[in-house]
Amino acid sequence: MKFNIYIILSLLILLSACGKEDRTNFSKDKDLYDLLASKSPKGTLEGLMLAKGDRLSHIPQDPKNPLNSSKIQLGKLMFHETGLAIDPQNSISMNTYSCASCHHAEAGFQSGKRQGIGDGGEGFGISGEGRHRNSNYPTNKIDVQPIKSPTVLNSAYQKLMLWNGQFGATDKNIGTESNWAPGSPIANNYLGYEGVETQALAGFDVHRLGIKKDLLEDNTYKLLFENAFPDAPPQALITTQNIALAIAAYERSLLSNAAPYQKWLRGDENVMTTAQKNGMKLFFDKAQCYQCHNGPALNSNEFYALGMQDLEGSDIIEAAGADDAKLGRGGFTKLSQDMYKFKVPQLYNLRDAIFYGHGASFDNIAKVIQYKLEGKKENNSVPSTQLSHFFKKIDLTDTEIENLTDFITNSLYDASLSRYLPNSLPSGNCFPNNDSLSKKEICQ
Repeated sequence: MKFNIYIILSLLILLSACGKEDRTNFSKDKDLYDLLASKSPKGTLEGLMLAKGDRLSHIPQDPKNPLNSSKIQLGKLMFHETGLAIDPQNSISMNTYSCASCHHAEAGFQSGKRQGIGDGGEGFGISGEGRHRNSNYPTNKIDVQPIKSPTVLNSAYQKLMLWNGQFGATDKNIGTESNWAPGSPIANNYLGYEGVETQALAGFDVHRLGIKKDLLEDNTYKLLFENAFPDAPPQALITTQNIALAIAAYERSLLSNAAPYQKWLRGDENVMTTAQKNGMKLFFDKAQCYQCHNGPALNSNEFYALGMQDLEGSDIIEAAGADDAKLGRGGFTKLSQDMYKFKVPQLYNLRDAIFYGHGASFDNIAKVIQYKLEGKKENNSVPSTQLSHFFKKIDLTDTEIENLTDFITNSLYDASLSRYLPNSLPSGNCFPNNDSLSKKEICQ
């Protein structure tokens, strides 16, 4: 009996000493695990794993905005709180919109429309597709985006925010200070935060939000502020900056770590179909997707020109900054080498998005994949000399394209993003929108 116990203990010790990669020696998917580890930025499977939400220290964060559970909870409410919508261009929109109007869970934390609408919009539909301009709202006063609203899902793995990366004082924005125009939203970069925090700070004013004291100073919110910012003096507790930092903390917690691919990385070899595994192998090998889309969020902090169409059409409302938006990174840096280059997006929950590309010119995931495999630009305004060297023709069979599409569509899909939504708001308002039509569609 003692001999058997010693054997068991020895095996337990040996197994506990093995790293995650060691277990692949006993895996039926060993070759796949080895392939992905070799293509990971860190050379390990861990370099492809999203952090688990209950381990805050593992989530990438701005050292100037450390995460804590109270801050994330406060940010969750602030992100959806239509009671902050107190600075609309027309009073009919008072208390009717929120950050989540253009970044809601039903659409994978982006807009359900080609063009996101905040102040001046009404309606929601099922997944945001029913949002439209309030007919009583002046067109030139409405708050719309000049480019497709990017998702904030997995934004913890981005150093800079927006398609052109203009928000953030670190990483590739070091040296761009001459473009941080005083008085503009980009001037928030001078505060020294990374992109997620800077975008939240800028967005608070850009999207016409404000502090409603009688709401935020009630017991529910005040306690959350105190716990989220324990070192802040009372007079500097409920501020625009703290609200923005809480929103950024919440955004960093939005991780699609329940997607089948993430479960597979952690050892559940039965969570993906054979076709999806074949598609994953193509992604990290023959299709060469990994060259741009890599790491835990399958994104990168690089900017490339792929010649996609801009946000245009009869259904698009003209927005301020549209001309610069069409130039991508170059619209921010003003450098010729950056013209028409856009940041590589993350790839999770694309099934929720409906529209794809910075100009929302695709309405189908398979079409985007086919476009990239063809390597032919659709936007004649983009000089061929600017196109990325990664944007080239790659030959795949019809079955291979189907498998690749299956992997991206289904294996990267986290079906439980509703876990990131509040049950209700202390204000009692409907969210993400609180106009009369949205309330009928969402909250009644």
